[in-house]
Amino acid sequence: MSDVTLTTCRRASEQDVEALVALRAEMFRAMGTQNIDGPWVSAARSWFAERIHDPAFGIFVVASGGSVVACSVAAIRDAAPSPGNPHGRDVLISNVCTFPEYRGSGYGRRAFSAALEWAHRTGVPRAELMATAAGRGMYARAGFAETTFPAMRADI
Repeated sequence: MSDVTLTTCRRASEQDVEALVALRAEMFRAMGTQNIDGPWVSAARSWFAERIHDPAFGIFVVASGGSVVACSVAAIRDAAPSPGNPHGRDVLISNVCTFPEYRGSGYGRRAFSAALEWAHRTGVPRAELMATAAGRGMYARAGFAETTFPAMRADI
C-alpha cells in the first residue's frame, strides 16, 4: 500500500492516456468481459487523447508515488427533456477503476468523487452510471439509486 501523502487526484493529461486505456481494460477484465484485446484499444487511446481538454468531459486520475492507479470519466450528455429529466442533459460517470494491487485503499473513491464534484460544477442536474456489484455501495452512499429501467443494448 502506498503512502497517502504521495497520492494526488487530478485532471488527466496527455501523459495519462496509456494508463487510462490500461485502466479501461482492467475495468472490462473485472466485469468478466472476454477478449479484451483488439481494435478497441487503439480507438480508446484516440478517444481519450481527443477528449482530455474537452470541457464537456471530466477525466480524472489518481496517482500514487508518481504512478496512475485509478481513474474516472464524466461526460455531459444531451437528450430530449423528459418528466424525469426536464432539462434533458445529464452527466454519465463511467470508467471508475483502480488497478487490482491498489484496491481497498480509497483510490477509486477519490477518482469517483472527483468526477462527481466536476458533475456538480457543470450545473447539470442529474448524473447516471452503470455499477458493478463491487461499486454499488459506494455509489449508493453518494445518492445513486437503481432505476426500474435498466439499460438494454443491441449491435446495429
